[in-house]
Amino acid sequence: MDWNHYRFRSLWSLPAPPAAVYAALERAEDYPRWWPQVRSVTRGNGGTGVITIRSVLPYALTSTMRQTRRDPAAGVLEVALSGDVDGWARWTVTAGGPGTLARYDQEVDVGKALLRLLAVPGRPLFRLNHRLMMRAGRRGLLRHLRAV
Repeated sequence: MDWNHYRFRSLWSLPAPPAAVYAALERAEDYPRWWPQVRSVTRGNGGTGVITIRSVLPYALTSTMRQTRRDPAAGVLEVALSGDVDGWARWTVTAGGPGTLARYDQEVDVGKALLRLLAVPGRPLFRLNHRLMMRAGRRGLLRHLRAV
């Protein structure tokens, strides 16, 4: 087992139309306004940007994002990540019940030296940290969508 490799999946049920959810998720530079753990997003040229996140644990992760897929018809947003984590992340937005289901998938390898050093004892905490971040993101997006 590679202790520095992670796969995450989160499902967000949201009482808003898929187009509104997709529009909010495609504007990553606005994430810090509604997602507390996303500390900054700087958009670059040609579908690139830099994101810095910090959840409950006392460390920040910074990665360069490069857009690899943007398909509004399919509801898919995908980026390649490099930096403190290397891999990819994808949102898939679909109609779900009376609103929308936003599915977040991520597969990454940790590159940050301290996290690699703590890979075995820290893994349960790192996974919990991610779950808490995703839960706060869903709550923030709900508030954001209600305000729009």
